[in-house]
Amino acid sequence: MRTFCSAFFLLFLGNSFFLQAQEEKLKITQLQGDFYLYTTYSTYEGNAIPAHGLYLLTEEGAVLLDTPWDTTQFQPLLDSIWTKHQQKVKLCIATHWHSDRTAGLEYYRQQGIQTYTTELTDQLSKQNGQKRAEHMIRQDTVFQVGSYAFETFYPGEGHTKDNLVLWFGEEKILYGGCLIKGTDAKNLGYMGDANPLDYWATLQNVKEKYPNPSWIILSHSTYDQGESLDHSIDLARKLKKKTKVMKTMD
Repeated sequence: MRTFCSAFFLLFLGNSFFLQAQEEKLKITQLQGDFYLYTTYSTYEGNAIPAHGLYLLTEEGAVLLDTPWDTTQFQPLLDSIWTKHQQKVKLCIATHWHSDRTAGLEYYRQQGIQTYTTELTDQLSKQNGQKRAEHMIRQDTVFQVGSYAFETFYPGEGHTKDNLVLWFGEEKILYGGCLIKGTDAKNLGYMGDANPLDYWATLQNVKEKYPNPSWIILSHSTYDQGESLDHSIDLARKLKKKTKVMKTMD
């Protein structure tokens, strides 16, 4: 009886989370000051999976990092930013070619928002039938929007060939996207487009360039104060070792 009740309780919790995600659809949380996280959801193998992005308020308009995964939330996100802050989105940067990052690029371009990806992301988006940006980032770039400066950094192949991170130097906020996994992760997630041998070195590059972030923003886990990067490096080190062993057995 106790086992049945426990199983029922877990099922209830899972269903409650799924229903909450379905009802909520768009969640906005203040990180600090002018920095806000937004969360939308998509369904994978019957489970509601959160996808986090970030927006920053500036004197010249809002900066959006990545786009909603849920295609019904492109306009509601813009409406929410306007209702909460009376700001329009000025530009949007997508951090790699998967749809949980790029799905809204075309829609936002049509709304007059400047959309950006790297040239490599654009090539991969074209090859895989994903939405594409209007403007290309041709090398690691510093953006200045209003009084805020931030930079893009391509650390190498990991989750995908093209994964970017962004760094807000004054605030020490690292936007890790899908490259960095949460401390609760048992593995590095979806590996269909990943580079298991280079993943560790790529994360090490991030760690060396940005050793002491105040916050790390993750695509599918809760943001934290640095532990997720160290955890991801450990996962990638184990994956590299396992991959090498498997290759010697072929």
